[in-house]
Amino acid sequence: MAESNSFPQKKPTSRAGLRRATILFCAAFLALLFTACEKTAEKPVLRMVCNANFPPYELVMDGKIAGIDPDIIREICDRNGYELEIENMPFGAIIAAVQTGKADVAASGITVTEERKTKINFTDPYVNASQRILIRRETTDFKLENLKHNPVSVQEGTTGDMFVKEHYREPERYKNVPEVIQALKTKKVYAAVVDQEPAEVEAAKNPDLLLLPEPLTSEEYAFAISKERPDLLQKFNVTLRQMQADGTLAKIKADGKIKYAGDKSATVEAGFWEKLKIDFRLNFIDGKRYRYLLDGFGITMLVTVFSILTGLFLGFLVAVTRSTHDLTGKYSFPDAVCKIYLTIIRGTPVVIQLLIIYFVIFGSFNVNKIIVAITAFGINSGAYTAEIIRAGIMSLDRGQIEAGRSLGLSYRLTMMRIILPQALKNVLPALGNEFIVLLKETSVAGFIALEDLTKGGDIIRSQTYNAFLPLVAVAVIYLVVVMFFSALLRKMEAKLQKNR
Repeated sequence: MAESNSFPQKKPTSRAGLRRATILFCAAFLALLFTACEKTAEKPVLRMVCNANFPPYELVMDGKIAGIDPDIIREICDRNGYELEIENMPFGAIIAAVQTGKADVAASGITVTEERKTKINFTDPYVNASQRILIRRETTDFKLENLKHNPVSVQEGTTGDMFVKEHYREPERYKNVPEVIQALKTKKVYAAVVDQEPAEVEAAKNPDLLLLPEPLTSEEYAFAISKERPDLLQKFNVTLRQMQADGTLAKIKADGKIKYAGDKSATVEAGFWEKLKIDFRLNFIDGKRYRYLLDGFGITMLVTVFSILTGLFLGFLVAVTRSTHDLTGKYSFPDAVCKIYLTIIRGTPVVIQLLIIYFVIFGSFNVNKIIVAITAFGINSGAYTAEIIRAGIMSLDRGQIEAGRSLGLSYRLTMMRIILPQALKNVLPALGNEFIVLLKETSVAGFIALEDLTKGGDIIRSQTYNAFLPLVAVAVIYLVVVMFFSALLRKMEAKLQKNR
């Protein structure tokens, strides 16, 4: 009787409100998920993945992925009735993308090796290539045996990486060719080992570098296709032979070496401020490269906001479940599941969780990468949010629960109307800090080819070969956003102190 007299007008509203909020959140998330899945098209879609930092074969030009490989595959698509979609991701992930069905074909100057043949199928080779050595012109005492005693930069996962490791020493591994060259130019390494034609492009762009004439290896490039797609492999081989016979293949390669070689102008000699002005224009104004940062910032904020909402939802459920078990001894099995979830998520790096969700859990589904990122970061944030909320609940005196029950309130109503409002008020500053941490953690989203803010800076660096301004710009944007939210957090804490 006492319970019916305690807040009788709010009981239905509390239940209905919580139910509606839960349903609306789930509906919104599912709607975003399904609308982001693979779109239907009149033509079948061929999904190509590459590392677009490999000129003249792959590069970003005017905001789009271009190069010899995309031109060849676009011609193959036109002759076979496909619509081409291209994604940019790290070289080390492109073969995995084909294996897991995330892509139909991988192309990025991929050298045919026996080890790779065990994982994927290769088309007929379309380029004869080699690995070449780049050094600084000031290096006058270069000898091959010196590679055994001095650091050498390579692109991770390439045959150059394997060759240097086998014959000389463990190399300094970088994600893409521009970073390999940057390490050489800034004297971080003694020499760089790069594929032949990209090495020629880099030597032409950088007059302070010297390309040695003797090749280290002799190899062939081919496109990589899943072993589950013999039909696609046959189409590629037949079309490549046709293009070879009618001269199309040779024309694409010849034109591409000129078209995608990049700017070969010499470095401008100028004072510090003049050079800074030139570099600013090169990095942000020319080609409207600032759009990479603007678009990336939008994606970063989108992922962060939806991830924190997902984390709050999961964290609330886990925190209430664990707190209920601690206070009443109920829900032993759900509590054990929650502990396993917390142990796994808090004990593994977020980038590994992101890759597992993308390549394994969503391996056979063509789900938008934004949804993958939101899922991964939301699950990760949920584990930390759960412990923050649980700490807030457990910090309250148990006498408040007993007082609520003595007034005739059920355990659920006591939690909803007495405990949780106080707990959430106490932990709001900590939840705000979790938002700031999550914002910075999303910088690893580029591992699944999501062009967030950090990835936008990487794209600019890959085009301009200038590390300073793009990295500083990305850091400044993060800093400004963090300072803004930190200021809001301080105001919120001050207001809470007054209300206390």
